[in-house]
Amino acid sequence: MRIDLHCHSTASDGTDTPAELVRNAAAAGLDVVALTDHDSTRGYAEAIAALPSGLTLVTGAELSCRVDGISMHMLAYLFDPDEPALLAERELVRDDRVPRARGMVARLNELGVPVTWEQVARIAGEGSVGRPHVATALVELGVVPTVSDAFTQDWLSDGGRAYVEKHETDPFEAIRLVKAAGGVTVFAHPAASKRGRTVPESAIAELAAAGLDGIEVDHMDHDDDTRARLRGLAADLGLLVTGSSDYHGSRKTCVLGEYTTDPEVYGEITRRATGAFPVPGTGGA
Repeated sequence: MRIDLHCHSTASDGTDTPAELVRNAAAAGLDVVALTDHDSTRGYAEAIAALPSGLTLVTGAELSCRVDGISMHMLAYLFDPDEPALLAERELVRDDRVPRARGMVARLNELGVPVTWEQVARIAGEGSVGRPHVATALVELGVVPTVSDAFTQDWLSDGGRAYVEKHETDPFEAIRLVKAAGGVTVFAHPAASKRGRTVPESAIAELAAAGLDGIEVDHMDHDDDTRARLRGLAADLGLLVTGSSDYHGSRKTCVLGEYTTDPEVYGEITRRATGAFPVPGTGGA
């Protein structure tokens, strides 16, 4: 059983539509795929309508959080998308994305980069605009060769020359909100140091004490030594261990199913969730 619990669509910063994502997941031989767009659940209906027979969809989101001045991402699975408090917080984060992106465009202009808001908006389309869309604009202009190369101190990484902060949820509050909405929380790529500062293990221990369910260990941004260290930390803290591709379509080099989650861990996630249930495919539209 092949399970990928971290994927993005055009509802945020992926390049596959939700329908294309589930079809591509089935073609890649996955049995379970999670749709975890940034602070958004807008892709659910399209993904469910197109869900192929034999593929199960886990609904979720990747929540933008910040603790002690450090940005982090919290994967939330199988929560009630209409629960008012969590919905209001997601909308607050999403609403701050546009002025933030405009601010990054302005800073890039000050640095001599001729990027425009219209270019970034075109790239984002109907998705929740974010740094990957600005990074794609830099690739289009020939400023950097790849999206990943835009995430440096020279450009868009945390604290970089063109970085602009946005509203981000306190992770302890995120855990509380997701739990109240019947969901399960997993700290995404906790040791992805090339993205910027990472949360210390002491803070992960505090999050575990506050109800965090797991950490994403098997991820393209973690080397073998890091994965071994995180597995030990998870064992010490009683946390679930997941693996995921963090698929973004053609925007990143990762492929569907590049890393996967153990079926027993997936089963435990579904047992803990009460806000929603995995959706089995019935053939798709």
